[in-house]
Amino acid sequence: MNILLIGSGGREHALAWKMAASPLVDVVHCAPGNPGMDAVGPCFDVAADDVDGLVKLALQVEPDLVVIGPEAPLALGLSDILRARGFDVFGPSKAAAQLEASKAFSKARMVKYGVPTAAYGEFTEAGPAKAFLKKMQAPYVLKADGLAAGKGVVIAETLAEAEAEVDEMLSGKFGSASATLVIEEFMHGEEASVFVITDGVGAVYLPAAQDHKRVGDGDTGPNTGGMGAYAPAPVVSTEIMERVKREIAQPMLKGMAKDGMPYQGALYIGIMVTPEGPKVVEFNARFGDPECQVLMKGLTGDIVPLILIAATGGLKGSEKDFERLLELEAFRPTASVVMAAKGYPGSYDKGSVIEGVDAANALPGVTVFHAGTDIAPGHKLVAKGGRVLNVTASGATLKEAVERAYAGVDAIGWPEGFCRRDIGWRALKD
Repeated sequence: MNILLIGSGGREHALAWKMAASPLVDVVHCAPGNPGMDAVGPCFDVAADDVDGLVKLALQVEPDLVVIGPEAPLALGLSDILRARGFDVFGPSKAAAQLEASKAFSKARMVKYGVPTAAYGEFTEAGPAKAFLKKMQAPYVLKADGLAAGKGVVIAETLAEAEAEVDEMLSGKFGSASATLVIEEFMHGEEASVFVITDGVGAVYLPAAQDHKRVGDGDTGPNTGGMGAYAPAPVVSTEIMERVKREIAQPMLKGMAKDGMPYQGALYIGIMVTPEGPKVVEFNARFGDPECQVLMKGLTGDIVPLILIAATGGLKGSEKDFERLLELEAFRPTASVVMAAKGYPGSYDKGSVIEGVDAANALPGVTVFHAGTDIAPGHKLVAKGGRVLNVTASGATLKEAVERAYAGVDAIGWPEGFCRRDIGWRALKD
């Protein structure tokens, strides 16, 4: 079959790499892709948010399946437009993608469907927002309502910091994304990510992963789009996973379908494992990044049949068959280390030369996924983004996977880059 994959980051490189390995797949076209994805299949210079251009490209390459990686085209309604043209699409509708595109929408749905989450308030003016803050205890969680490239969440340690953040967000810190502000109570516990592949009725659950959002070792510094991840995450025990299914995923899927917004695609459930049980931190309307990288690397089975049935329907009652195809029980412990440009998540330089990626890829168990790279004159690989490479490795144990991933990092010559050196620390601390 012929697949068209939308996106250009590490998540999309991992998806392209995994899908291309399927015996069902002849070619994976990518738009716009990146140098790593170019080695998997042909790339087309059409931006992921260029809806008209992507529709024209789909009509040109006539894919059997379109897989939408990032959130922006989903929020713009690309899946609806392509489905109307007769294409099978893996990715939720514009209406369903509001679970990520609007924090306020998402919180309202959770309340309506009885899904456990933090208490919250929704604000468009600073006065009421600050009055709400005074009723809460520190630390304070402030979220831009709209899409902010994974950086729209601020945890303020003091009331003064929180009030200053209210002013900044409502004054356009994240553009239109923070025209509405959501303030939540701080939840104590350990975070994890659960991924559900669903056609809106049936659902298959992938191993839980844990992301590292803060830029510095020991979870210090500002939030980022993610500095690394690992799976499986031991904090999500069998009991916790069953509660996620029963108390979170199933009510959301049933509620969305009942309200005329059936969810098709990958549903990301960011949870906090609290003393009372799992509670939702956020929903995303696609695979997480960099969690997708560890999931695609760690899975030994074929993911394409599951993605296809999620796009076309008929999963209910056949979940066990697709779990066997995925070989979920054989999932290999996997870790991914993000190499980022110095200065990220603030300002950073572009164009620095990266060497040694082939040497890293040659190491046992290591695969380097490209996230923000480009090819400069002379065929040199250069950095063009904040998060640039995802050095990902599997092993017999998580400890071995982490050691292999850092061996891959050390094989890469990029003085202008940096990474955290403690990926997986929560699972390995004992």
